[in-house]
Amino acid sequence: MTDSLDVAVNQQGLHTLEVDDRFEADGSFVVKLINHGEATHVHLHLGDDLSEVARLEASNHYVESGRSRRVRVRALEPDEWPADTVRGKLKVVVAHGNTRRFVDVVFDRTTDDDHVEIDPELAASGSSGSGSGSGSGSRSTAGAGTSALRLIPVAALGLVAVLLATGALVGTEVDLALGGFAVVAAALCAVSAYLL
Repeated sequence: MTDSLDVAVNQQGLHTLEVDDRFEADGSFVVKLINHGEATHVHLHLGDDLSEVARLEASNHYVESGRSRRVRVRALEPDEWPADTVRGKLKVVVAHGNTRRFVDVVFDRTTDDDHVEIDPELAASGSSGSGSGSGSGSRSTAGAGTSALRLIPVAALGLVAVLLATGALVGTEVDLALGGFAVVAAALCAVSAYLL
């Protein structure tokens, strides 16, 4: 989520405005006024709903030709908001009201950068309980593939262990080597049973 809303002023000609139709924030953000033409005044206004959770430093901002100006929109702490999500309009005006744009601003305190979207199909296949036969069938098929992939490292380790035990059997006492082989085999069986 970005913390800056860019507003292009005079980019397409005198008194023109280009700005995104929608902006999302989880707290304070900056409106960056970028003037591509003649010096001008830009007026910013928060709608009533936004005024409940945010404040502007000032409403009227002079931006010199070829310059930019950053205007801070200060949000209240999220626990002071009337709801988890607050929506409203930010009005941007130039040319004494002749050109205006409205931005839908959404303040959402439930937004979390660590949040991970889960594919609905994946979530459905991972659910437990008695369901239709088709859901459980797809889950068991996916589970079989995953279990097979987990067995590859176990099988490789098992092969190495068997080769080591065989080498020990040839080079040392038979009873000691057979005991080591039995321990390795038991460990492999336990790991395989855990992974399945």
